[in-house]
Amino acid sequence: MMNKNEDLIKRREDSHLGGGQARIDKQHQQGKLSARERVTLLLDENSFNEIGQFVEHRAHTFGLDKQHFPGDGVITGFGTIHGRLVYVFSQDFTVLGGSLSETHAAKICRIMDLAMKNGAPLIGLNDSGGARIQEGVVSLAGYADIFYRNTRASGVIPQISVIMGPCAGGAVYSPALTDFVFMVEETSYMFVTGPNVVKTVTHEEVTSEDLGGAKAHAEKSGVNHFIAANDVECLKKVRDLVTYFPQNANELPPRPSQFEFSENKLTTIGQVMPDNINVPYDMRKIVECVIDDKSFREVQEDFAKNIVIGFGRLEGKTIGIVANQPAAMAGVLDIDASRKGARFVRFCDAFNIPLLVFEDVPGFLPGTDQEWRGIITHGAKLLYAFSEATVPRITVITRKAYGGAFDVMNSKNIGADLNYAWPTAEIAVMGAKGAAEIIFKREIAEAANPEEKWKEKEAEYADLFANPYRAAERGIVDDVILPSETRAKVIAGFKMLENKAETLPHKKHGNIPL
Repeated sequence: MMNKNEDLIKRREDSHLGGGQARIDKQHQQGKLSARERVTLLLDENSFNEIGQFVEHRAHTFGLDKQHFPGDGVITGFGTIHGRLVYVFSQDFTVLGGSLSETHAAKICRIMDLAMKNGAPLIGLNDSGGARIQEGVVSLAGYADIFYRNTRASGVIPQISVIMGPCAGGAVYSPALTDFVFMVEETSYMFVTGPNVVKTVTHEEVTSEDLGGAKAHAEKSGVNHFIAANDVECLKKVRDLVTYFPQNANELPPRPSQFEFSENKLTTIGQVMPDNINVPYDMRKIVECVIDDKSFREVQEDFAKNIVIGFGRLEGKTIGIVANQPAAMAGVLDIDASRKGARFVRFCDAFNIPLLVFEDVPGFLPGTDQEWRGIITHGAKLLYAFSEATVPRITVITRKAYGGAFDVMNSKNIGADLNYAWPTAEIAVMGAKGAAEIIFKREIAEAANPEEKWKEKEAEYADLFANPYRAAERGIVDDVILPSETRAKVIAGFKMLENKAETLPHKKHGNIPL
C-alpha cells in the first residue's frame, strides 16, 4: 500500500513541475510566475482543489507520442476568493508553450460547465502560444467549444480573463467574450496576427508590445480593462475586483458590513466645479465626494477618457458609475466613449448592480471622421444599453446636458428612476451661444452692432434655459439639489428602489446596434 501512496505523491510532484524546473526558472527570469504560483496567489490560502491533474493529450503525430505532461499544459479547479467560490484555469507556458490541445480545451470546458451549474465566477489565466499545431483541427474545435461556453455564460456568471503571457490568433476571442480583461505590462500581449504576419501583409514594422501589449490595448483599442506592472499586482487587482460582483445573475452584489465616509467631502464637493462653465474639472473628484472612501475602482481608465466608468460603494453596497469627464474633450460623447459606456452599463444590468450617472455633456462629437465611422450606430449602443437596463438608475446633472446627449445619458424618458440636477445645471437643446445664433439670426444680422446683439440674445436665451428649473417645472428632473445633498439623496433613492421590479417585453433578444 505504501508503494502506491508513494507513487501517487510522485505523480503529483511531476505534475506540479509542469514542463520542468528549467522552464519554470526561465519563466521567472522573464518576470513571470509559473501557472501554479499564479493560482496560489489568486485564491485564498489552501482553498484550491485541482481537477484533471493527470489528464494527458492523446495525439501521436509529429513526435507528440514521446512528449507527455500530466495536466497537458493547463491547471484547472476551484477555490475561494475572500471566502467566495470561484472557478479557475491557468495555462502553463512551460508545457509545449501552453498550446491548446483537444484535452487541454476539454479541461477548460469542464471547469466552465461546473461554473455555470453552480453559479460562480470564472477566472482564466491565459499564457499560451495558441492552438497546438501538431493536433490540427481538433485544437481549433477546442477553441470553438470554449467560445461557445463563454457566450452561453455571458450575463449568467461574471467572467474574467487575465492575460499573463502571449495570447494570439484564435485564442484572443475567448477573452474578448468575457466581461473584463487584465493585462501585465511588458510580459503579456494579444493580437489576431503577430508582427511577422503584419510585416508580410502590410509591410508595417511593429513590435509585439506596440502591436498588442498591455498599454496598446488599454489606450488604443480598449480591449484591456485593467493594467498591472507585474503578475503579483495583477492578481491582487483581480481579487479586489471580484468583491464588487455577485456570484451570478440571480444574486445581489455582496455588501461589506463596514464602510467609511469622510464628512468633510460634503463641503469639498461644492468646490470642485469652477464658476466659469467653459473651464474643465475632474468629474472623478465629484464621484469620490459622493461614494464611500477609497471604494472607486475605475474601469478602462486609459481608454476614451471623456467618459469615466467604474465600481464604487454607497454605505457598503456596490454601484456602477458612469460619468462624463469635462477634463477630457469637454466630456463630449464620441464613438469610443459610447462603446465603453454601453458595455459597462450592460454588465451592471446583467448582474443587478444599480447605476449612478453623473452628467455634464455638451453633445456628441461632430466631424466627418466620427460620422463616417458610424457615430450614429455607436452612440445608439449607449442609448440602447440604458434603455434596456432594469436595475435601479439615478442621474445627477452637474452642469451641461445638451441635445441628444442629454437623452442618452440616462434621462427619465429612457427609463431612469430618479433624475436630480444641481443649481449649476443647464438642460437645453444646445448651448446659449449656438442657440442664439440660430433663433435670433435675422435680428443679429440686422442689428447696428451684430456682435453686441448676439451677446444680448445669448444672455436672454441663457436666462431662460441655462438652468435646471424649466426642466424641473416639466418634471424632466425630479428635484434641484445642492451639491452637498447629493450623497444623501442618492442613498435615499437607491434604498427606495431596492425592491424595484421591472421586466422587458417578452422576446428572444433585442437587436442591439452592433
